[in-house]
Amino acid sequence: MVRRQGDGQLMDRDALRRDFIEGMSRAAASVSVVTTDGPAGRAGVTVSAMTSISADGERPTMLACLNASSASLPLVLENKCFCINVLRIDQNDVSDVFSSRAPAPDGDKFNAVRIEAMPSGAPRLVDALVSFDCLLISAEKIGTHHICIGAVDKVVTAPEGTPLLYGMRSYLRAEKH
Repeated sequence: MVRRQGDGQLMDRDALRRDFIEGMSRAAASVSVVTTDGPAGRAGVTVSAMTSISADGERPTMLACLNASSASLPLVLENKCFCINVLRIDQNDVSDVFSSRAPAPDGDKFNAVRIEAMPSGAPRLVDALVSFDCLLISAEKIGTHHICIGAVDKVVTAPEGTPLLYGMRSYLRAEKH
């Protein structure tokens, strides 16, 4: 499939997708585990697409992008809450379990971590660098993902640590200067 670019050139859609994926691999992002719990059940998934929206307003707001095929997404939507847990540099094993790259201990991803409930009911990973408890205020499907927007209800920050980063298709280390 081809489409016309703004400059009149034809662009192959598959080539554009490949170029986009290659380009995004060069953008380092913090690695987070998005968790939820409530009437629909407990779930968690590794994401690299999360960010703050605003610190202003009645409450700060954040977003996390979850793949529409993720088993966690319907639970987030039904539970109407999620917790964004930013992982520390030494937690790539946690990332691998929640992304299903590594097997979950005894078949339950949450056996790989210590958790405690946040005010929303979503589990916080106790050893995360920072956890943002969010009440779901909006979710919109764009392509293959849902953009889940949450109003932050509570923030728990570790006293120290460095974020786990992902870029160039592998885990990266941040350097302080």
